[in-house]
Amino acid sequence: MVGSKARQKPVFVCQDCGYQSPKWMGFCPASSCGSTSPLEETSRAPASLPSTRWFDSSSEPLQELSKLDPHDQPRIQLPWEELNRVLGGGIVPGSVVLLAGEPGVGKSTLLLQIAQMISDAGDKVLYVSGEESPHQIKLRSQRLGFNGDRVFLLSETDVDLVVERLEEFQPKLALIDSIQTLFCQDVPSGPGSVAQVREAGLRLMRWAKARRTPIFMAGHMTKDGSLAGPRVLEHMVDVVTYLECQDLTSFRIMRNGKNRFGSTTEVGVFEMTAQGLVEVPDPSQALLSQRYEQAVGSVLIPVLEGSRPLLLEVQALTSPSQIPVPRRVVNGVDYNRLLMLTAVASRRAGLELSGQDIIVSVAGGFRVTEPASDLAVVLALASSLYNRAVDSSLVAFGEVGLSGELRSVPQGQRRLEEAVRLGFSRCILPQGTVEPADVPRGIEVVAVRTLREALGAALGTGNNHRSSPTAGEPANRSA
Repeated sequence: MVGSKARQKPVFVCQDCGYQSPKWMGFCPASSCGSTSPLEETSRAPASLPSTRWFDSSSEPLQELSKLDPHDQPRIQLPWEELNRVLGGGIVPGSVVLLAGEPGVGKSTLLLQIAQMISDAGDKVLYVSGEESPHQIKLRSQRLGFNGDRVFLLSETDVDLVVERLEEFQPKLALIDSIQTLFCQDVPSGPGSVAQVREAGLRLMRWAKARRTPIFMAGHMTKDGSLAGPRVLEHMVDVVTYLECQDLTSFRIMRNGKNRFGSTTEVGVFEMTAQGLVEVPDPSQALLSQRYEQAVGSVLIPVLEGSRPLLLEVQALTSPSQIPVPRRVVNGVDYNRLLMLTAVASRRAGLELSGQDIIVSVAGGFRVTEPASDLAVVLALASSLYNRAVDSSLVAFGEVGLSGELRSVPQGQRRLEEAVRLGFSRCILPQGTVEPADVPRGIEVVAVRTLREALGAALGTGNNHRSSPTAGEPANRSA
């Protein structure tokens, strides 16, 4: 029809990475995505333009990098050292932090507690909520014992109106709960879609950088544990931090997936109480307070999470399998790593694990990824298999090779110092890990070369581990 607008052609978008295609495909062809979900049809989004009501391209002159003073914008220090550590030393002005986590893990509680910290310093905070009403947020603040002074609430989902209120209010910190609820009127798709989340995040990021005001955004998690929405949002923000918890435990662990201003290996430990989240400055002591010293299948390992050493408890349980293929269950340990360690322990150290169901868990909901945990896992398996408890004053760490040899791991001295601080007096580790002159006072170091030697030092077993356990010990043998 003459004079009518041409029909807008649809595009097909990947819901994981935002890849666009003019035709439908059964999978995303982007090499960095790897999604097997089909592309979904949507209308073509218009080019993103900053709102001229607050953005002026001429307001920021050109600046020479060598003339900039890094101390001109100091970090915002929070009262919680756990938060400061994860964020790299505090909140950087103008940074955009994406806080992700499963439903009910405590994201909204943590955001409100951060608002309380900023307001207690005499600064204003704008809390934008698209999921809860102001009265619901007030109920949470009463539970936390916070009256809400200098924290202003805005129930709005239109991102342009949110930016306008941010420009008018000029807060010290802005909180968005959550980014998936915001939408742009000039983007045709619904809230939570790839185009909407990407566009809303981009407009908030532009305002934060222009006004040097930090923004914390809450993000949803999918069923498989990944961040909901397009991955381009993770590339736009400065920090992506995950708040994790273990089922039926009160501990919450904050770790970074990305941090432009600090290390991604730092973790923060918190505990959920009736008054909200409380930081745990000494997680090793808190975790060991509930440990049963004479437990079978339990071994302590000093690990490094960023710049801090932690003493974690690795627990293992073996039981004769009643099915042709024994089960392997892990919690906090890499599954493929356990399969490798089981094969090495059976082949090189003589542990009869082929017909055993094996369950390995790290107490407290922590996740251990470094190879230093190999020796502790094998010792815990042997302790359960032979129904013999490891000495309660013993810690162990080291990497296990495919030939049954033990390999040294970095920063052995710091691991030993953490063990000494908590009162442990004996450690099994690979030879060459720590020089004799660097061993802290108060701990006996047992340096071994092979896995068989480590088993003998920990459990007092001989070299012939294929023989049956002594009478009274074989809890895993059928009567």
